[in-house]
Amino acid sequence: MKFFENGNTEVIALGGLGEVGKNMYVIKHNNEIIIIDAGVMFPKDELLGIDYVIPDYTFLKENEDKIKGLIITHGHEDHIGGIPFLLQSVKIPVIYAPNQAAELIRKKIEERSIPFKDIKVIDENTKIKTKHFEIEFFNTTHSIPDSLGIAITTPNGVIVSTGDFKFDLTPIGPMSNIHKMAEIGKKGVKLLMSDSTNALVEGFSKSEFKVDTALGDIFARHTGRLIIATFASNIYRLKHIIETSKKNNRKVVLFGRSMETNVTIAVEHGYIDGKDTIVSADEALKLKENEITILCTGSQGEPLAALSRIANGSHKQIKLLPNDLVVFSSSAIPGNGAYIARTINQLYLKGVKVLTNTSLNDIHASGHGNEEELKLMLRIIKPEYFMPMHGEYRMLKAHANLAIDCGMPKENIFIMDNGDVLNINSKGAYKKGTVTAGDVYVDGNRIGDIGGIVIRDRILMANDGIVVLIANINHDTKELIGNVNITTRGFILVNENEELINKISNCASESIRKNIINTKNNYNDLKTLLIQDVSPFIINETGRKPLILPVFLEIKKD
Repeated sequence: MKFFENGNTEVIALGGLGEVGKNMYVIKHNNEIIIIDAGVMFPKDELLGIDYVIPDYTFLKENEDKIKGLIITHGHEDHIGGIPFLLQSVKIPVIYAPNQAAELIRKKIEERSIPFKDIKVIDENTKIKTKHFEIEFFNTTHSIPDSLGIAITTPNGVIVSTGDFKFDLTPIGPMSNIHKMAEIGKKGVKLLMSDSTNALVEGFSKSEFKVDTALGDIFARHTGRLIIATFASNIYRLKHIIETSKKNNRKVVLFGRSMETNVTIAVEHGYIDGKDTIVSADEALKLKENEITILCTGSQGEPLAALSRIANGSHKQIKLLPNDLVVFSSSAIPGNGAYIARTINQLYLKGVKVLTNTSLNDIHASGHGNEEELKLMLRIIKPEYFMPMHGEYRMLKAHANLAIDCGMPKENIFIMDNGDVLNINSKGAYKKGTVTAGDVYVDGNRIGDIGGIVIRDRILMANDGIVVLIANINHDTKELIGNVNITTRGFILVNENEELINKISNCASESIRKNIINTKNNYNDLKTLLIQDVSPFIINETGRKPLILPVFLEIKKD
């Protein structure tokens, strides 16, 4: 590509810009590529039937001989969830990941039977050297253990990627290594790429210590069962809940696959002491109500998560009791408000008490830094150039404005789109060129073959239903036998709309008789003409636009 020039260092986001999720960033210099993170994004409502959204890996596939490794900053799904799909598409020589993330990655690739073994565990003392890159790390505070920021020394200066971070002076886990960050900043940083998630939130983020205290008060006051829903990946929150349960003579029962996976790994590696505290559901049946804490998934109102099934009464192992207290120790991810409200309403209908995170209940703290923490990172690192990352456009823009407030020249700040190329050389930094970047949909085991047309058809079926036109064609004469039969799903009730069904049948039959000779037995062409005739007729009659599916059956007559 013409915009790649020898001697330049290029920075490219394949995901994570203009969105929250599917983080993937590429640092390229001549014939070497380093990848940072490989996440997924969870689908929005209109992506019916889609399990995950992942980046387009075309650029990496075209340059896989240059890839020196994939570096993971931490173990959240928006940073590691795409790894199984990446490994099926692109040859990755080695994955460098901190301990908790490494264990989660191993489990993911084992579940999909991917024969990849070269995962190397890193920490802030690790150093990686290639021909063009020297890579070092620094600890950051986040909601999962072993979160790292990255400093990459290139021939054109140091590039720092913060990963997800906050500055918490009273954390449950380790402190951010502010001293090491300052040392890196003092030596000189060419480009800072920094987390923008909470760039629109004023002040400093709430300390996890406040959540610790608030949850402790809830445990001390409540005399019935506690049902706590939180993010399964928020290991420090889980650690506190389990430890507080132990102090209050409660046993903990885990529900939700991701909850069980994350806690199991955290216990195995010593992040959580679950000995004699975590019990099975069968063991919990023998305990009194005030001896039980239920820790479950579903804080975002996900329909199939444990809490949603508890709320609607479909969970096989848990039935709500009058003295239960349900605690949402989380904040709503944008777009999930309606799901959460539905779950809360169902819980209230069952007669149980519910606590959510409000100004009166400090039962959740974000793992991402607010405005003042983002400014602090800018002041510590003191970059020459700045590229906000990890956020929707409004977040990136707000973060850019914070950098201007901190004295950075506006021309040294780059708000990028996925696929844009930021070139860095001895003269400075500038945007030039783009590479392939976009959304790839994962539907079960199908990756990338679900396109916009399929999604559009699914939306049509969900909103307006489907009409099936079944036509019997004489095999010998190629004539329509009788009239077209009509079957519908999600459109109208056939038995209650006989007149409309007959009209559609007559319209379809007339279309086939008119066009079947001209299409010369080409049923694909005939289907197209049939849809073109029937669709406007249905729209005119009903104001709806169902998906129309013609079916032709050739029948031989003896």
